[in-house]
Amino acid sequence: MLGRLISISIVSLSVACSSIDYKKLAPGSFSGSLFVMWVDEGGPSGDGTFLFVPDPGDPLIFRRADQQAPGKTIQPGLMYTDGGSIPKVAQVFNGLSPWGYAPAYMIHDWMFVARHCIVDGSSDKRFQQVQDVDFDQSAAILGEAIKALVDADRVDPNDVAANTITGAVGSVVARQLWEKRGACAAQQVSAKDIAAAEAAIPGSTRARTLRTFRLPEAAPAAVPVAKPAKIVSRVTF
Repeated sequence: MLGRLISISIVSLSVACSSIDYKKLAPGSFSGSLFVMWVDEGGPSGDGTFLFVPDPGDPLIFRRADQQAPGKTIQPGLMYTDGGSIPKVAQVFNGLSPWGYAPAYMIHDWMFVARHCIVDGSSDKRFQQVQDVDFDQSAAILGEAIKALVDADRVDPNDVAANTITGAVGSVVARQLWEKRGACAAQQVSAKDIAAAEAAIPGSTRARTLRTFRLPEAAPAAVPVAKPAKIVSRVTF
């Protein structure tokens, strides 16, 4: 989601600048682990369909420096992530490329997924951690997460790239996506892809993680036997 958003929003920056000043943001902190999994070839564009999958024993968590602020602690759940960007993440995570900010992107994508489901009527408790986060705060949290990666020596400092990305996700294009309604259902992970992730890492999609992507009125879905998803990357803090 965020990869496509950045590519569109950077173009729009010439006419709509973000109010977020990356240099003034305080770094947060990461803990836990994430997996990125490839589940199928996808459509004619991009490199396939990819999932962010929390480590069942030590899930990725982001904590803001200001623990009184909205979204003070964010733990993303199972979700789709940008297929076109993931091979770059796997290849250059420790390099200078902005795609090295993958964990920060996961936090940002999760806020958008949660926002879409909240406005569509979901009462899932796992979305409550970000229910008070507004659009400007979502952009600020991404910047704080990028700074957390710099502080942890996971990426080299690059204020130009980080400031551009933070500005892009605070643009008019991004705001329109934030306000979109009717998007929750389409963002639910399919039963087939849930099964593929579960086959690759047992326990990764069970209990709370799986319920995150079931609308309140939906009946439990049967999980088919599946070929394990391919683990593209694992990042641990």
